[in-house]
Amino acid sequence: MSMFIDSASGLAVSDPEIRPFSAAGSGVSAEEMAQALKPMILSASGWRKVFAADGDEESTTSEITQADALLAAAMAEVYCDFLLSRCNKDMPVVVVGLDARHTGPALADVMLRTLLGRDVEIRYLFIAGAPEVMAYAGQNPDCDGFIYISASHNPIGHNGVKFGLEGGGVLSGEEASELIAAYKALLEDSSACEALASRCNGASASDLEGLYGSIARWKKEAYDLYGSFSTRVMSGLENPKEREAFVRSLKEGISARPIGVIAELNGSARALSVDREYLEELGAKVRVVNGKPREIVHRIVPEGESLDLCRSILEDEAKKDGAFQLGYVPDNDGDRGNLVYFSKRDGKAHILEAQEVFALSVLSELAYLYWNEGMTEKTGVAVNGPTSGRIEDICEAFGCSCFRAEVGEANVVNLARQMRDAGWQIRILGEGSNGGNITWPAAVRDPLNTLGALLKLLVLRTTPDKAGLFEIWCHLSGQSELYREDFDLQDVIDSLPAYTTTSAFEPKAMMQITGMDHGLLKKNYEKVFAADWEDKKDELFKNFGIVAWEEWNQEGTESRKGVGPEFRSGAEKGGLTVRFLGSEGDVLGYIWMRGSGTEPVFRVLADWKGSVSAAESWLLEWHKDMIRRADEAGQG
Repeated sequence: MSMFIDSASGLAVSDPEIRPFSAAGSGVSAEEMAQALKPMILSASGWRKVFAADGDEESTTSEITQADALLAAAMAEVYCDFLLSRCNKDMPVVVVGLDARHTGPALADVMLRTLLGRDVEIRYLFIAGAPEVMAYAGQNPDCDGFIYISASHNPIGHNGVKFGLEGGGVLSGEEASELIAAYKALLEDSSACEALASRCNGASASDLEGLYGSIARWKKEAYDLYGSFSTRVMSGLENPKEREAFVRSLKEGISARPIGVIAELNGSARALSVDREYLEELGAKVRVVNGKPREIVHRIVPEGESLDLCRSILEDEAKKDGAFQLGYVPDNDGDRGNLVYFSKRDGKAHILEAQEVFALSVLSELAYLYWNEGMTEKTGVAVNGPTSGRIEDICEAFGCSCFRAEVGEANVVNLARQMRDAGWQIRILGEGSNGGNITWPAAVRDPLNTLGALLKLLVLRTTPDKAGLFEIWCHLSGQSELYREDFDLQDVIDSLPAYTTTSAFEPKAMMQITGMDHGLLKKNYEKVFAADWEDKKDELFKNFGIVAWEEWNQEGTESRKGVGPEFRSGAEKGGLTVRFLGSEGDVLGYIWMRGSGTEPVFRVLADWKGSVSAAESWLLEWHKDMIRRADEAGQG
C-alpha cells in the first residue's frame, strides 16, 4: 500500500510501509536526544516545541527529525503506562486526533505505532477539533482517554500534545507532573529508547492500514456525538424533551430576528467540525471563509490583527444583509475563538477584546440560569488570576461568587471540579485573559459554546410573561434604563462594567528578566512594593482613590491572601496579584505578574475599574519598574 489519503480532507495520512527509524535502530545519539528535548515545554496545559524538521517556527514542512520522532514515541509510551495503571479494563480505548498542522500526521504515525504494541484499542480521528475529540473521549462510555496532537495557538511550525482521561478534560497539574517525570526518566534510558524505536519499526503495516481505514467511521461517530453534546452544553438541560423545546425556542427567535455568522476558520481543525451544520440547523445564516484544513492565511493566535480579515468580511456582508452580526476566528485546534461584531450604530464591524468575550459569555450564562430558574445560593464562576475584575462585578449582580486559579486551562477546570465536589454550581468557567469560555458539562474551551452564549443573549428576549436575558441583566445590575426592546449586541456591550485591562497579547504585557528564581524575585518585589507604597500612597489616593492594598498568590487551584513565601509553595511560579482598595473596601483594580517556567520572561497586566486608560497605563508601568528593580536586586 502507498500513501493513505483521508477522504474528508483530501490530505495525506501516512504510508504504513515507511518506517520512522533507520534499520539499525533509532539512529539518534544521547546528545541529539538531549538537544531535541531542551526546548520542549512540558506543562499541564500541553507539551510543545518546534517539530518542523527545518527548525523554522513558521515552517509548513511535514517532516520531523528522527530525534523528534523518538520524543513522540516516548510520549505515547508513558501515556499508555499512565492510562493502564488507572484503568480496570482489559483493553482501554484511546482516542487519537490532531489539529491541522503539517507535522501532525508524522507525529501521529509514530505514536500509533507505539500504541499498537500495547494492550489498548485505538480510535484514530485524524484531523478533528480539540473540543470534538475531548467531547468524544468524555461522553462516549467506551472511551478511556485521549491523545491530542497540537500546539494550540503557537505558530504553525510548532506542535505538541495534550493528554486526558475518561472525563474529557486535560490532565490535572498533579497528573501532568507524574507523566512528565515518567517521560524524562524514559528518555534518560537509552536502551529503552532503542527498544521503543525497534518496536515502532516493527509495527504491522496491515494493522496501520486498519487504523487508517477506520478514520471515517470513528470521525463520523465523534462528529455526531459532538453535535448533540453541543446542544446539551448550550441548553444546560439533561432531559432530551426539554432540550428539544429549547432548540425550538432558539429557532423561533432566530426566524423572527435573523442572525448571520462569519466563520473565518483560518484552515483550522474546525474546518472539519460541525460548525456550519450546527449553526444552520438553528436557523442562522453562515458564511465560511478559509474553511479547508491548512488554508492558513494569518497568524494562528486569535487576537488583534488575526481578527482583521473576519472583521472586514463581516462589515461587507452586514452592509449587504443586515442579518450578519457576528464573526469568529478559532486557533488551529479550534478550542479557542474570539469574536467580531457588527454595530448598526456606526455601521462598522469591531473586534471584541478577549476579556469582553469572556465577560459577555459569563453575563449570558448567569442570566440564562436566572431565566431558567436554575440559580442557586451556591452558584459561582471559576477564572484565572489575570481575568478582569469586571467578572466579580457581574457575579455580584447575580448574587454569585468568583473563584480564581493560576493561569492554565487545567488549573481552572480542576478548580471548578473541586468547587462542584464541594456543592457549588459552576456553570461557566474560563481564562478571561485568553477569551473564550468553558461551559459545563464541557471540559474545554469551545467557540460554539461562546457563540451559543451570545445567541441566547440575542434570541431569548422578553415576552409578555417573562423577562429576557438582557432585561434580567439590566435589572439586576441596576441599569434598567439601558434596556430597550430592539437592543442589539452593541447595547449589551455598553452595559458591561467598565474596565480598562492590559491585553495579554500586547508587547507591553511581557517583559524580560535576568534570573529564573521566581521565589527570590517575588520576595524582592514585595520589599520594593512596600517601600514604594509608603512613598506613593498619597499620590495613589489623590489620583486614583486608592487607600489600601492586599496581595494574592495563585498556584494551581489555590488562591492565597498574604505577603511572603509562606503564602506560596514549591518553585513559586504561580501568579502574584496586588489588589487596590478604595475607602469602602471595594476593589478598584489590580496589577498581576507571572513568570514563564521555561524562559526569563514575566507576563504582566494591569486592570482598572473605569474607562480611564491612563490609570491602567500608569499602574502597569509602575508595576514593571518595580519588577525591574526587584530583578536587579536579585542579581546583586
